[in-house]
Amino acid sequence: MTPGSSAAPPEASRTSRPTLGLTGLTINAMALIAPGAFLWLTFQMQSLYGAPMAGSAMWFGILAALLLCFATAISYAELSKLYPGAGSSYFFAEQAFLNRTKAYRFARIAKFITGWASHLYYWVYPGCMVGVTAILSGYLLNQFFPNTFSGTYNSPLFMILFCVVFAFGTAYVAFRGVSGTTGVNFAINVIQITALLVFSVMAISYRVQHPEGSKGWHLVNGVPVDYVVAQEPVLENGKPKLDAAGAPVLQNKLDADGTPVAELKDGKPVPFTLSYAADAATVMEPVDADHPKDLTPHFKFHPTAGSVPAPHGFSYIIIQACIAILILVGFESVTSMGEEARNAKRDIPRAVLLSLGIQGLFCYAIEYFAAGYFLNQGYTLADAAGSGAPLGDMMVLVGTWLFGSYTAGRAFMLVQAATVFLALIGTTLSCLSTGARVTYAMGRDEEVPSHFGLLHGKRLTPHRAIWTLAAISAVIGIVTVSCYLGGTTPAPLEAKYQNIWYAFGIFKPELYAKLPNSLVVVTLVSNFGTFLLYMLTCIIAMVAFKEHHAFNGFKHMFVPMFGLVANLLCMLFYLVGPFTVSGMSVKEPYIALAVCGAWAIYGGLYFLRASKKNSKPVFVERAAERPAASA
Repeated sequence: MTPGSSAAPPEASRTSRPTLGLTGLTINAMALIAPGAFLWLTFQMQSLYGAPMAGSAMWFGILAALLLCFATAISYAELSKLYPGAGSSYFFAEQAFLNRTKAYRFARIAKFITGWASHLYYWVYPGCMVGVTAILSGYLLNQFFPNTFSGTYNSPLFMILFCVVFAFGTAYVAFRGVSGTTGVNFAINVIQITALLVFSVMAISYRVQHPEGSKGWHLVNGVPVDYVVAQEPVLENGKPKLDAAGAPVLQNKLDADGTPVAELKDGKPVPFTLSYAADAATVMEPVDADHPKDLTPHFKFHPTAGSVPAPHGFSYIIIQACIAILILVGFESVTSMGEEARNAKRDIPRAVLLSLGIQGLFCYAIEYFAAGYFLNQGYTLADAAGSGAPLGDMMVLVGTWLFGSYTAGRAFMLVQAATVFLALIGTTLSCLSTGARVTYAMGRDEEVPSHFGLLHGKRLTPHRAIWTLAAISAVIGIVTVSCYLGGTTPAPLEAKYQNIWYAFGIFKPELYAKLPNSLVVVTLVSNFGTFLLYMLTCIIAMVAFKEHHAFNGFKHMFVPMFGLVANLLCMLFYLVGPFTVSGMSVKEPYIALAVCGAWAIYGGLYFLRASKKNSKPVFVERAAERPAASA
């Protein structure tokens, strides 16, 4: 037995059953990208981070992120032609270096670094999805049980319990096998894309049917109304509350049932009219409540359709592109399914590019244009940034307008929310399955504990990796929801919600404003892992083709180099941006960086300790006999 080889038990010699064609592979990658889910989940984050102006470049930022992802996707596609097999970038790294005449000595180091970086993405991303699904579910509880669950604060107890149940429930589906996973993903993709197109048509129709000066709808206390709401002073200790300038603080007037009271003129409600004038779309407002005289531009909505896809500013584009990475990743997941593919060399490269093209160029381009174009005086970008579910708000408004009642609008929103929930099941299932397979590949090579490299005797799935990742996802999901309101100033929790569901985990509003946003922190940890993995993959592509007879200067040097530089710049911008761009917080990116640094240090120590313990050389002493790369 040569050093580094595995004395594997019979179970480890089993391989996965090849069952997937091009359609099945594409469907599995598309489930992870999940456009219907991410529009709902990330629109609030995209509106808030970099406010008050960065949200204006949301559509163009996604386009920039898409170009970055296509550069990386081409590298993945080219590598999967050379090295079809399980393990994705981890597998590619080893093969690329082993087949080089000069760099083969670094093969083990390259594959470990790549696999370790993969885990920063593939182990954090499922937990992030578990957390955001818990947040969505908490929002929906208020819709069904408004007297028990607050519309401002999701129940911490409920979300913790949900994270555990959802993580292990999804893991059970992954444990049952890839064929069942593909069937679930196919149904979810059809449902979510259909729902997405329905909403997009309705949102665009609302804007078109409400021109300048027309009567529109706006949300007050969660209720859609088409009239101006009467104002009344906020009382504090029985006296009107005054702002920093000495003026009375006003609030919307509500009746005993919480219904907004209309402002009357000549005995009739004053209609709420819309204007799309440029000075209404971007207004000068105070920087914050503590500096009422320091005015700065605040973007509210797009005055024209052409404004939606416009760039608006380089820094705004980068901010949005860095967030958009979260909604576009997943195309590469299919490269870890080489052993399940019937024709891996032909179908996996196509599936990588098809999944990104269909969902990124088609679905996201339509839905983000529709959501951006819908914004108006009745529902601004600031409203979206302060909402727990801005897409839910938009659906209530367009549904009320189209179907004629708040009840119908709310029902429309709930149906759409159900499709989002299904999409989240699909994306969580897909990323959990992919993460488990990468861990399985490293376990099979004994670069992580060897029990991760075992397949279940009946299901032929990496069951130990799946259940371990389920437990990790539950924990990360709980961290994600722990302070998802951080950086905002919500209203105090109403007295009627002082029940067991809110017995812990709720902070004072002024404390939330100072705390880092846990959802953003976990998202950035996942994004940093993505940037690292994509950069390494671009490097691997250049190494793999450098001495290959099929080398093409554009595909194998220019495109990977562009992907490498673009990923690096996006990662660096997260660290520099908080000091140069208004609205970017310094807390979240540097906490995420600390987590990534700790993971890197632990990985280095683990690699050296495991190498010594298992008597495995750090450097490959001679080129091992490996199957030749495909032509």
